[in-house]
Amino acid sequence: MDMRIAKGIETIDLKMNLFGNSSPIFPTLIWDDQDAILVDTGTPESSHCIEHAIEEKGISLDKIKAIILTHQDIDHIGSLSELVRDLGESITIYAHPLDKPYIEGEMPLIKFNKEALLDRISGLSPEVQAEAKKKLETLPPKGNVDHLLTDGDYLPQCGGITVIHTPGHTPGHISLYCHRDRVLIAGDALIANHGRLEGPREAVTPDMEMAMTSLKKLTTWDIQKVICYHGGLVEDHVNDQIAELARQANK
Repeated sequence: MDMRIAKGIETIDLKMNLFGNSSPIFPTLIWDDQDAILVDTGTPESSHCIEHAIEEKGISLDKIKAIILTHQDIDHIGSLSELVRDLGESITIYAHPLDKPYIEGEMPLIKFNKEALLDRISGLSPEVQAEAKKKLETLPPKGNVDHLLTDGDYLPQCGGITVIHTPGHTPGHISLYCHRDRVLIAGDALIANHGRLEGPREAVTPDMEMAMTSLKKLTTWDIQKVICYHGGLVEDHVNDQIAELARQANK
């Protein structure tokens, strides 16, 4: 179920179905009277669900002026090209420069390249393997990045958004701090587990040490709510939870 986080910030509840793995994921829509911004785009073939969810919120699709990609993983960039096709070429795509060449297809995705995925599906059923191999033919989903975001960049839209570079899960992973409502859109820098915050999943985080060190940056912000792409909303003493994770990174 889509969730209203604050006025002008809502999650879009999608199902991630990748190679036998099904779980919820949460792109985020941010808007004000003038503009709307989509953060992350789900897995391939999710564009119809995203567009329907946006319109269900009473927001016209032509109000979407930008898509911000927190990082290069396929469950975040999967429907980028579909959305650009549907929403129009004038939409601005934002990402960090270290993930840009992967998003644009100049380099194979770090974790979701064909070699890694073939290895990942080797133990699955023949039916799932056949479906996965068919999808592999379309990898990587890609699109042009129009504007680069680096640590500390400020976007004035929607009450003000500051970019926080949180590498480790990918080199160019970013999180977003929404000033108006003190909401952190964490991407995969944090995951939510039954209302508790945890660091990123080690199995899909190439540099776990850097990822945990990145959490120290978040301790300098006054955060009221956290949106995790995996797990959804956390709002119980989030500053204390983040501080504890940062302390664990020092051990």
